[in-house]
Amino acid sequence: MRLGFEKLHLNVNQRKIYASLFHSSFFSICVMDVEIGIIGGTGLDDPDILEGRTEKYVDTPYGKPSDALILGKIKNVDCVLLARHGRHHTIMPSNVNYRANIWALKEENCSHVLVTTACGSLREEIQPGDLVIIDQFIDRTTKRHCTLYDGQHSTLPGVCHIPMAEPFCTKTREVLIETAKKLGLQCHSKGTMITIEGPRFSSQAESLMFRSWGADVINMTTVPEVILAKEAGMSYASIAMATDYDCWKEHEEAVSVDKVLKTLKGNANKATSILLSAIPQIGSMEWTDTLHTLKTTVQCSVILPKQ
Repeated sequence: MRLGFEKLHLNVNQRKIYASLFHSSFFSICVMDVEIGIIGGTGLDDPDILEGRTEKYVDTPYGKPSDALILGKIKNVDCVLLARHGRHHTIMPSNVNYRANIWALKEENCSHVLVTTACGSLREEIQPGDLVIIDQFIDRTTKRHCTLYDGQHSTLPGVCHIPMAEPFCTKTREVLIETAKKLGLQCHSKGTMITIEGPRFSSQAESLMFRSWGADVINMTTVPEVILAKEAGMSYASIAMATDYDCWKEHEEAVSVDKVLKTLKGNANKATSILLSAIPQIGSMEWTDTLHTLKTTVQCSVILPKQ
C-alpha cells in the first residue's frame, strides 16, 4: 500500500501518525503505552487534576486546537488535558476545531480520549446531576467537519468509511461505569446522545421529537468528536452530566444558561472523581488487543486514491 508522503505537507511526527494508521507491521511490533487525552467540556476542564503540569501550544494540519495542551500526570499515568471551548469558554460548539483537537492529542501519543460534557436529559429517570456513560449518538449537526480524510492535500489521502455501529470504546466505558458504582455516584450505564448544532437550545417540539426518536440526552459537542477519535484509532469514552430536562417536561423550568452553570458548579466534582479513579485503573490494564482492533478498523476503512 503506497503511503504517498511526498504528497502531504506533514512533519516527521505527523508522518509517524499516518504510518501508524496504515502499516500492518506497526500492529505486530509496537505495543503502545497508555496515555490519556482528556477533553473537558463546559465547567469540567479543571487543570488542577493534573500533577506536574506544563503547557504546550501546538499547530496541526487542520489549524490550532482550542487551547494549549496541558501535560501532566494522574497517579503516574501520562495525561494531556484540553479545554474543548478554550479555557475562557470563548469558542461556541459549531466553531470548535474538533479535528485539530483530536489530531493534537494523537500527536502527543494519546491512546485514549476521555471526555466530559454537559447535557440535557430527555428522560424522567435521568435527573439533573446524574451521570450517563453514553453508548450511542444521533447526529443533528449541519456545519461541522466530520472526517480527517477531507480530500485536502495537507491532510490524509483517501476516503474513510469508518464503521460507527459502536461509536464508544466498550472496554473503557466499562471502567468508567464500574468506577462510578464504586464511588456511589448516580450513573446510568448507557444512553443515546443527540447532538444538535446549537448554540441555541431546542424548541419544545424538537425536544419532544428527539424523545420519540429514542434519544436519552442532548448536547452540542459529541459529534463530530467521537467520529474523529474513531478515525484516529483512539479509545474514546464520554462522561455526560445531566444539568436540566431540556424543555420537554411539563411543569419544569426550561433549560437556561444559568440553570446549566448552577448544576455544573454543584456537581462537577463527580466527573472529576471518576477521572481521578478511572485513569489509574486504565493505566494498569492491558490494551494491546483493543488498540490493535481500533487501528485495524481504520486501516480497513480507508479507500486510497488510485495511483
